[in-house]
Amino acid sequence: MNQLFIDKINTSYNPKGSFIQLGSGILDGEVITDAKVNLALKMMNRHGLIAGATGTGKTRTLQLMAEQLSDTGVPVFMLDVKGDLSGLAEPGNTNDALLERGNLVGIPFVPASFPIEIFSLSGKLGSSMRITVEDFGPILLARILDLNETQSGVLSAIFKYAGDTKLPLVDLDDLKKLLSYLSEGAGAEEIKADYGKISTASSGAILRKIVAIEQQGVAHIFGEKEFDIQDLFGKVDGRGVITLLNIADIQDQPLLFSTFLLSLLAQLFKKMPEVGDLDKPKLVFFFDEAHLLFSGASKAFLMQVEQIIRLIRSKGIGVFFCTQAATDVPESVLGQLGNRIQHALRAFTPNDAENLRKTVRTYPTSEFYEIDKILTSLGTGQALVTVLNDKGIPTEVVATHLVPARGVMGPANPETYDNIIRNSEYYSKYQERIERRTASEIIMERQSATEAQLAQEKALQEAAKTKRSKTSSTSRRQTPLEAAQTQASRTLAREGAKLLGKIANGILNSIFKRK
Repeated sequence: MNQLFIDKINTSYNPKGSFIQLGSGILDGEVITDAKVNLALKMMNRHGLIAGATGTGKTRTLQLMAEQLSDTGVPVFMLDVKGDLSGLAEPGNTNDALLERGNLVGIPFVPASFPIEIFSLSGKLGSSMRITVEDFGPILLARILDLNETQSGVLSAIFKYAGDTKLPLVDLDDLKKLLSYLSEGAGAEEIKADYGKISTASSGAILRKIVAIEQQGVAHIFGEKEFDIQDLFGKVDGRGVITLLNIADIQDQPLLFSTFLLSLLAQLFKKMPEVGDLDKPKLVFFFDEAHLLFSGASKAFLMQVEQIIRLIRSKGIGVFFCTQAATDVPESVLGQLGNRIQHALRAFTPNDAENLRKTVRTYPTSEFYEIDKILTSLGTGQALVTVLNDKGIPTEVVATHLVPARGVMGPANPETYDNIIRNSEYYSKYQERIERRTASEIIMERQSATEAQLAQEKALQEAAKTKRSKTSSTSRRQTPLEAAQTQASRTLAREGAKLLGKIANGILNSIFKRK
């Protein structure tokens, strides 16, 4: 049986070209060293899933994969949730357990360090990583602001207006100013015809959500200098740089950092050129705590995730989601993850048992294992594996004893950690914010110009009114001589009329007397 097992595994996991070794197969509780479980580099842009209950070794699986990818010259991006992946920068500590594990998988344990860069969204635990509001986009921003469908539509209209009118949306101040301008200011009529009227109720709700984000102290992730995705592709002495995003100080804001990770993927998708299928990926992106990304997500948001995952592989980018259960990932996304590393699942509750049943149904049958039993009996550092071979065909399902990580499996020494940050070229590149003329300044200039024009028009109107008043008053006023002449003329006219009347009467009387 052992030889049959070895033959089956080696047939499935013997790719042509470069690969990383995940470990060796397990049969009947015994590690079969010669049953090598390998993953072809050329298939890593077909994406993957790393799943398992807490404490089953998912983080160390991320680490061992990152180490081997770095050795092959492939850069890696990883989310460091607890700050304990920085140990990659230091050689691991040798002990009997690691030596035994290395011998069992046929790779003698040799401690090693790896080139890493450390970033932080707060700027406190590493070089600052920022993004502009316009590059973040309305769908992702609506996600972290927790907007409803109507409010999300308003936000999309505002972004469309900003793009059409060349108003740079860099930070949240720009967005707030533009929102007020278009809902209550001079731009309300301007936007109404082409984009639709923005109600004060919707604008007020969005503004309150923005203020809430600012009060949480994370508004600084929006701004400049914006992170350049090209900085994810570094190499040192031919080895790929492992870029860590340490979010240990904002763990309580999962919606923010999970959505930020997706924004990085969106930027990679948007800006990287098409390269087709390569012998090895240009970058592997490990998306830890993936369940946070999908929980309560809108349909538009999920559609964007699905589109990115489906199309980004043609850019040479591989994405691996790391979460507790495969059921955390929507089926539309899960169906695109060709490589699966499933750590142990527990069935302590009815929900756990249901998740186990759902997970089992996603695996093909095996002549060597009962999938439900093996999934609950795996130990720490062991996983059920199926990947795509170099022809794109799913491999034989195999319980795998994983390769040990060679770097420190925990945080780096504080001095080492600080030196990595301070000596990084990215610390000086991104630490200081850049302020330039953006939407808020442009709108303020427009408002000032409008106010000045209105003030000028009002002044002109007042001057014209005063002039008309003076002209009218001047035409009614007479000098004393003019008034006397006017009065004399009126008197003469009156007396003349009387005299003419008397003369006429006298003439008529004399005529009638003669007759």
